[in-house]
Amino acid sequence: MAPKGKSGFFGVRRKPSGNWCVEFSDAGRRWWIGTYPSAHEAAHAYDMVVWRAERPWSHLNFPEIESRAEEEMLVPQGINMKEITTTKKKKKPSVVLSVGETDEEAMARPNVSRENLN
Repeated sequence: MAPKGKSGFFGVRRKPSGNWCVEFSDAGRRWWIGTYPSAHEAAHAYDMVVWRAERPWSHLNFPEIESRAEEEMLVPQGINMKEITTTKKKKKPSVVLSVGETDEEAMARPNVSRENLN
C-alpha cells in the first residue's frame, strides 16, 4: 500500500496543471484512473477502485463510506481505468577489454562499435 503523500490521500498526486491525478497498483500492475479537479474527488475515485479490487478498508481514504454504491455516487464523472505499461530499455551489449588492451584494439575486433563502449 502506498503511503499518503502531500495530498493527504492514498494514490493521489497534484499535476503541474493544478489538477489531481489518481494511480492504483494491484498485483504488480499499475493503473491510471484519471484526472480530477480536486484532491477530494480524486481520493473518492481511488477509493472506488479499492472497493472494486476488494482491498481491505485500511486502504481507503474514506473508510466511513459504507458501500461501493455510495462511493460511486460521490464520483459523478466516474473512472476510466487504463493499465500503465512501461517498456524496458534494451540493455546495450557490453565490451570487455582484456588486460592491457586499448580502446582502439577493442574497436578493431569484429562486431564492436563506439556505441558499445559507452
